[in-house]
Amino acid sequence: MTSRATQPPTDEAAAQTGRVFIRTGFRWDEQGAYLFDIDGTLLRSRDRIHFDSFYSSVRSVMGHEVGFDGVTFSGNTDPGILRDAFRLAQLEDTHWQPHLPNVLEAMRREVAARRSEMKLVKMPGVDAMLVYLKGKGAALGVGTGNLESIGWLKIELAGLRHWFTFGGFSDSYDVRSDMIAHATREAHRHAGDGATVCVVGDTPFDISAARANGLPTIAVATGHFGFDELMSYEPEACATSLEALLQTVNTGRTA
Repeated sequence: MTSRATQPPTDEAAAQTGRVFIRTGFRWDEQGAYLFDIDGTLLRSRDRIHFDSFYSSVRSVMGHEVGFDGVTFSGNTDPGILRDAFRLAQLEDTHWQPHLPNVLEAMRREVAARRSEMKLVKMPGVDAMLVYLKGKGAALGVGTGNLESIGWLKIELAGLRHWFTFGGFSDSYDVRSDMIAHATREAHRHAGDGATVCVVGDTPFDISAARANGLPTIAVATGHFGFDELMSYEPEACATSLEALLQTVNTGRTA
């Protein structure tokens, strides 16, 4: 899920259309498996349920408030967000680490209990892109900073669950690159040991986590980061939306 992002992203973040970059020689639609980020890439939450669960779960488990101002949300992991908040509050690791499993479990329970209140919107071109990649024989998975039950719940409520056969989640990983390493192993289990794996995400952290694992990235400017900002991190492909990227199949156009 940057406190440039303590709020869910606005529609303006996805308003740009039509810009695409594809590095020469990178066949973005011929990878063996794809790891899709969830928030900002596949969908947007028009509610605060997941966001608010950080506050309420810390309060219910630890008996006091913790602030999240200055904490990076976009591209972070759920455990990483809590770690950063506790450290910004100058709490010793020994004070919060024993409580972390219970805080995470409280988050899972709260989000599940409020599933009927969740308002999720798919990003432009998501359905068409998944149809296209599945039709080419690719294995489709998620690679997300969400906890597993929360991530799958969002995918389910957005009507996307049937596309994905595996996933990498943050339950055991506070560092995104470690989560991607796990998701890559899952991808190879489904697509074969020799399959190429591509990360699809909307933040520089998706790009850096992919690079740490030797993987290419398709960056989409549908979250908090614009096309030019994502391009500065040198992804193998970059587009203002999955819809814009898919249009290159027929036109061959790049930015």
